[in-house]
Amino acid sequence: QVQLVESGGGLVQAGGSLRLSCAASGRTFSSYAMGWFRQAPGKEREFAAAISRIGDFTYYADAVKGRFTISRDNAKNAVYLQMNNLQHEDTAVYYCAAGAGTNSLARGAVDYWGQGTQVTVSS
Repeated sequence: QVQLVESGGGLVQAGGSLRLSCAASGRTFSSYAMGWFRQAPGKEREFAAAISRIGDFTYYADAVKGRFTISRDNAKNAVYLQMNNLQHEDTAVYYCAAGAGTNSLARGAVDYWGQGTQVTVSS
């Protein structure tokens, strides 16, 4: 069982940066690949980024590639999403997720979800 709690969301101007954090409970954190998803108003939840169990592989959606960076610290049971050059279309609720692997996360196969944190980018 893994519980995920996101933080770090907020309001930022276009072109700015934010860093999201996800704190995980449980002693099995390093057994899971971790990812970030987002859901904009009126749209379906979509995959943004994923990282492997030991952090040696990352995978990004085309919409965020080159602007977002996912990382993790297994000693702290935490995963992060550094978001740079934010644009209005990045406005969404961002969710932390745990799954079996980066490929399965990218396909939406999620074992555990966080409650989400709001990111709003003003244009």
